[in-house]
Amino acid sequence: MPIRLLQDMECSGKTVVIRQDLNVPMKDGRITNDKRIRAALPGIRMALDKGAGVILLSHLGRPTEGVVEEKFSLAPVAAHLSGLLGRPVKLAADLDAAKAAPGEVVLLENIRFFKGEKKNDPALAARLAALGDIYVMDAFGAAHRAHASTEGAVRAARVACAGPLMAAELAAFARVLDAPARPLMAIIGGSKVSTKLGLLDNLLGKVDTLIVGGGIANTFLAAAGYGVGTSLYEPELVDDAKKVMAKARELGKALPLPVDVVTARELAPGQTATVRDVDKVPADEMILDVGPKTVELYAGLLQKAATVVWNGPVGAFETDPFGAGTRALAEALAASPAFVVVGGGDSVAAVESYGLADKMGYISTGGGASLELLEGKVLPSVAALQDRGA
Repeated sequence: MPIRLLQDMECSGKTVVIRQDLNVPMKDGRITNDKRIRAALPGIRMALDKGAGVILLSHLGRPTEGVVEEKFSLAPVAAHLSGLLGRPVKLAADLDAAKAAPGEVVLLENIRFFKGEKKNDPALAARLAALGDIYVMDAFGAAHRAHASTEGAVRAARVACAGPLMAAELAAFARVLDAPARPLMAIIGGSKVSTKLGLLDNLLGKVDTLIVGGGIANTFLAAAGYGVGTSLYEPELVDDAKKVMAKARELGKALPLPVDVVTARELAPGQTATVRDVDKVPADEMILDVGPKTVELYAGLLQKAATVVWNGPVGAFETDPFGAGTRALAEALAASPAFVVVGGGDSVAAVESYGLADKMGYISTGGGASLELLEGKVLPSVAALQDRGA
């Protein structure tokens, strides 16, 4: 169902409340990466340009709900936003202080300081919705949470709509899931099959090729009869991996496994890394990356793909020397003619660290939200926006 959009709203002289995802990493009270704040700017500027006063809502970290904890205060975010917007951003300690005249920006203190947020308390949702004339959900990274500020307030608001970031995220994943240009490929990495079984099963019904990486690939290698030494894998899920591979064969979908891997005695910087064929992993070593022949195999498949979604690295890329496979995959994606959507914190971090973000079709801001979309789930915030109609 269609969703109302902020770009179509009449905002002049009104108060617009925007739920953003300003949950940025902090160290010693300082913001270490402002990517999420910058991603929120188009929605804020759009409302301001339309003549509105803007009240922003966000969470930060995981404080004890209902308890004000200084280390989780949004004060540093308000100060940083002031600099980026070129205008003051006032921090409101409570709901009564959250008022914004046209042209003003006010940031409400950490929404998780308010009791009832995570339980989607109807009373809190109603109070949040009543802060303004229009309630905007623009926090894709929190859209999979049915909280008072992400779902309840959307339903309680007089007028509810999606912001530009939310709209862009949904449009990008629609290009992958609803009517993709084919061939469609998914690359799913990560440590555990157990957290992504539903995802893999759903994707098999949609994609033409499914590549698994990281610890997930190790479980599939074990299911294929290969020894994986001391590698991270889930022996109790080997049978489930076999079922996924059997389903891929039944559906005629490609599920290529690594043909060579990089092994070492332990996951630690400076280890001696050895490239081995996949059937020659020593019993006392672990698989920590894919090898060059596997990268070549994947790159060849990528050149034929029209649409690709990537969530999760194919090796322990944060630890040298086990990042070559993930870097080579990122470079192959950047060179691919396909429309590439990158989702998940680790994949996005890898792409950005290699300076390749601008070579991808779309970089998602939501890890858990993107995974749930790929799994075929309806996000609570999206359901609420759809129910409010266009």
